Amino acid sequence: MKEYELKYGCNPNQKPAKIFMNDGSDLPIEILNGRPGYINLLDAMNSWQLVKEVKEALGMCAATSFKHVSPTSAAVGLPMNEKQKKAFFVDDIEGLDDSPIATAYARARGTDRMSSFGDWIALSDKCDVTCAKLIAREVSDGIIAPDYDEEALEILKNKRKGGYNVIKIDTSYVPESAEKKQVYGITFEQNRNDLKIDGQLLKKIVTDNKNMTEEAKRDLIIALITLKYTQSNSVCYAEGGQTIGVGAGQQSRIHCTRLAGEKADKWHLRQHDKVLNLPFKDEIKRPDRDNAIDVYLSEDFEDVIGEGNWQELFTSKPEEFPRSEQRAYLASLKGVCLGSDAFFPFGDNIERAAKSGVTYIAQPGGSIRDDNVIETCNKYDMVMAMTGIRLFHH
Repeated sequence: MKEYELKYGCNPNQKPAKIFMNDGSDLPIEILNGRPGYINLLDAMNSWQLVKEVKEALGMCAATSFKHVSPTSAAVGLPMNEKQKKAFFVDDIEGLDDSPIATAYARARGTDRMSSFGDWIALSDKCDVTCAKLIAREVSDGIIAPDYDEEALEILKNKRKGGYNVIKIDTSYVPESAEKKQVYGITFEQNRNDLKIDGQLLKKIVTDNKNMTEEAKRDLIIALITLKYTQSNSVCYAEGGQTIGVGAGQQSRIHCTRLAGEKADKWHLRQHDKVLNLPFKDEIKRPDRDNAIDVYLSEDFEDVIGEGNWQELFTSKPEEFPRSEQRAYLASLKGVCLGSDAFFPFGDNIERAAKSGVTYIAQPGGSIRDDNVIETCNKYDMVMAMTGIRLFHH
């Protein structure tokens, strides 16, 4: 396929629209089902690079959930405990423990289910039946993967009344080193960001505590690769082989840290017994449960558990989960990782990170206030590596 005509560009008024290779060669993708749009394909190309690089860096299968050209999460195929399975609504999936690629996607989708509603999926490895069954029951726009089991492909083709977008990518494809785009009729050109992210970037530890575990290195690598494909400014929290909170596209670094931290906090709080034991009525669907949990954990909790409201969702009135109790629970956490695509200009970012259990940090360094940032890390006995590499993505 030399080119693919699109229904429209970013918006319906932007016509005509298409994708093609400048050199006239075949596109490195095959559209197996559906009719992906402009933004779908932007998500597909960015998300594929992310999972491909995680697989290359760690030797583990990876998955990501994308929305509006930024990942909501990324994960590798590590087993989940029973609380995580219940919190992410996958405790009923048969064979999940036997499918690393399905587990990777279950983690990625389960991280920030509100943001992942209507996501684009990328898998580093072949999509198997277990993964396809998981995808089939979620609201999603499409998927890109290197291959599909025959039965898995049939399951996906039946999604969205037969219109689900399924793309197969040629894993041997290597893009040109120079990349171009046009803005307002002006062509921009730069070298593609082919920086290799691995453990070498984590060697310059500048804090008093220099004890970085192998698990922390793994999670920081996942966070940094995620940031490489997240709209900047961006900050990413990670734990247990996955990102757990992404703050993308904020003008202020502290706002990135707060936004990502709030998402990481909710990821942890979803696994609290009070949330796991919410007495939802059987007929309440997963998206509605996600919305209810989000409100339950907020200051507006009365909107779902107040008199006259709880009866719509629950079989009995849930117990209140006050902010003070939530904060005490979060304060007990340790070992969370944090990556940043650019330097931290102030120690306030570290103060906020500490509230979400952060122990390990990777950031470029280079601020005139690096000393203040390091001092704040030492205050909390954190381990911080300065990578010397900025990861802006626009």
